[in-house]
Amino acid sequence: MAGNNRRIRPQILHKSSFFKLIFSALTCKENLPSKGSRGEYLVVLQFLLLAAFIVIPVWPDLGETAFFGDSSLVRWPVLALFWATALALGGFGSHRIREFLTPLPYPVDHNRLVTTGIYGLVRHPLYSSQLFAAFGWAVFALSLSHLFLFIIAFLFFNYKASKEEAWLTLRHPEYREYAMKVKKFIPWLY
Repeated sequence: MAGNNRRIRPQILHKSSFFKLIFSALTCKENLPSKGSRGEYLVVLQFLLLAAFIVIPVWPDLGETAFFGDSSLVRWPVLALFWATALALGGFGSHRIREFLTPLPYPVDHNRLVTTGIYGLVRHPLYSSQLFAAFGWAVFALSLSHLFLFIIAFLFFNYKASKEEAWLTLRHPEYREYAMKVKKFIPWLY
């Protein structure tokens, strides 16, 4: 019986030490990032902006006016162009960084700097895709309410991208040179 206790006792001590280590790691503030330190709140705000864009009514509602009907020959191609651009930016952008993709602006530990493909045209194609889609809808619907939300989204993504770029520059010092060559959201413009 004493032999059995000797075998069990080290396992109990081991488990107890393991739980003490986990508890101390969880309660020690310097071991854990603070809430929002990797951009979690920015992701929540991004989803709230998306939800607002979906549920906000078109204002002014010009759907029954002659101008709305007459302008459809222009509005449909604009929508198609902007949404095709959004799909290309989002699709190629997410495919290119699929191993490092995260909703957080803080880069994952195993990331590497990608500067080729779509990332050779814009630094933030995933943010750009959302902006192109939103602007395309605002123009198509002739909606000032959606245009207003687009402007807020542009300012938001500009801020979020700047936070992300600061973290990327810390991890990849060559990011600064890349940022001077490649535009942020719109190829060759901005």
